[in-house]
Amino acid sequence: MLLALTRDRSGRAWRLADTCAACAAATSNTAVVPDTLSGSLRQQASPGPPPPARRSHAGVQERERVREMLTYLGTALPRFTSPAARLLALQCALRADTRAHVRLPAGLLRGMRLRQNREVWLELAHAGWLELPDVRTLPWQVRLLDATVLDQAPGRRTRCRAADWALRPVPLVLPATAPALRLTALVLAAHTGARPEHSTDMDILTRLCGHSPQQTGELLDRLVTTRTLRAWHHNRETDAVSWQLPQPQARTPT
Repeated sequence: MLLALTRDRSGRAWRLADTCAACAAATSNTAVVPDTLSGSLRQQASPGPPPPARRSHAGVQERERVREMLTYLGTALPRFTSPAARLLALQCALRADTRAHVRLPAGLLRGMRLRQNREVWLELAHAGWLELPDVRTLPWQVRLLDATVLDQAPGRRTRCRAADWALRPVPLVLPATAPALRLTALVLAAHTGARPEHSTDMDILTRLCGHSPQQTGELLDRLVTTRTLRAWHHNRETDAVSWQLPQPQARTPT
């Protein structure tokens, strides 16, 4: 049995239900909730300090939190939600308090180039995901309408660190550039481990980025051009996308 998320025709109501794989595939506007989100909810039932091995690796927990939230937003938001809206939704979801309220400092919005982009806010409001903020007051205060955000684990402080990491996702940090390229780099960074070569499915990349496979390939080519990636490859038989990071340059002795 699988946990499936189904959206009604208006796009304003969602329903979670256990179903088989065949029924989920045959039902329109339905997506299977990935195991990563279920795993995070299971951790909430037994809170406690993370194991020492995880504390010793800076950025590992932040990467996991961002990957889980990107996976959830890939099912909760409409299929072709813009990259800028997805980046904003990620920051709001990770920074939300226990009442689904978010305070967004002006510096954060300026850094993300979203303060004057009203279309992004309208896009998420039209999807029924948040209420439009009062732009006359600073910092902006937003109320999320997605009740699932309230069930997040771990605590808010850990999630805020993950939100900060998402702004500079080591090792794929990009300068201020187009949201589509930043979101692609963020998704790759969230799926980058300690091995020299990293991979995930093309379907995952397209779902989390809201692109078609062709658009995703073009963005990966641009990441190679900017030397953010060393190379990438799409295995069409397995649908796996693999990528390599640039090798660190050795320092020349003075």
